[in-house]
Amino acid sequence: MLAIASDHAGFGLKCEIIKHLEEIGVPFEDFGTCDGTTSVDYPDYGLKVAEAVASGTHDRGIIICGTGIGISIAANKVPGIRAALCTDTYMARMSREHNDANILALGARVLGVGLAVEIVDTWLNAPFLGGRHKQRVDKFCAIEKKYSKTHT
Repeated sequence: MLAIASDHAGFGLKCEIIKHLEEIGVPFEDFGTCDGTTSVDYPDYGLKVAEAVASGTHDRGIIICGTGIGISIAANKVPGIRAALCTDTYMARMSREHNDANILALGARVLGVGLAVEIVDTWLNAPFLGGRHKQRVDKFCAIEKKYSKTHT
């Protein structure tokens, strides 16, 4: 199951991506915002998706704000999350194949709908390649573990 959320700036793009997910039969849960263009804080929505993915209730997630930067920073604060901000299909593919990204971040003010949908499709269909890349992902986890001890 996929978790998806956006702030007000990403709301329109989120709606378009949800339509696409429905068309291709990908199950998802929408974590908001449902308030359209009413201003909300993107960290709240990045956190909702990150917690859903980190807890294991959802396999992966998609988060959207104006640029994708702020919401990805918020999501990456949650242990176990590897949120990747992607602006093209190559980045989307590499984020999965090499980094095992479990959340895709998009910028609604940066991408058109057509490209955003292509990025989503690429990201959803790209596998993690493992091998030498697993060793590197394990290093991400070791860094996270090292610093989580100092902040508990």
